[in-house]
Amino acid sequence: MHKVSNFCDYFIILNGTSGRHIRAIAEAITEELLKNRIKPLASGQSQEESEWVLLDFQTVIVHIFSKPMREFYSLERLWQDASKVRIPKKIREATTYGTK
Repeated sequence: MHKVSNFCDYFIILNGTSGRHIRAIAEAITEELLKNRIKPLASGQSQEESEWVLLDFQTVIVHIFSKPMREFYSLERLWQDASKVRIPKKIREATTYGTK
C-alpha cells in the first residue's frame, strides 16, 4: 500500500462466515498482537453482528468482511494498483479455524 497511499503499508483483507465469526477473528488478531505489545489505534468492533470490522494497527489495516460485503466494497479492485502479497498456503492452513 505504501506505493499508492501514505496512511499505511498493508491492507489485510479477509472474510468470515457470520457476524460472530468476524468478531472472533478480530478479537483473535487483537489478542495475538497485544501479546507482542502491538495495540490497535482504532477498531470497529461495536456491533455484534457487524459485516465489516476494521482494525487499525497504523502501518497495517485489517479488514474483516462478510462475503457479500467484501464483494460489494471490492477493496481489492479499488486498490488494484497496490502490490499484492500472498500468504503462503502452509500459513493459511495452519491458521484456519484456529488449528496449528
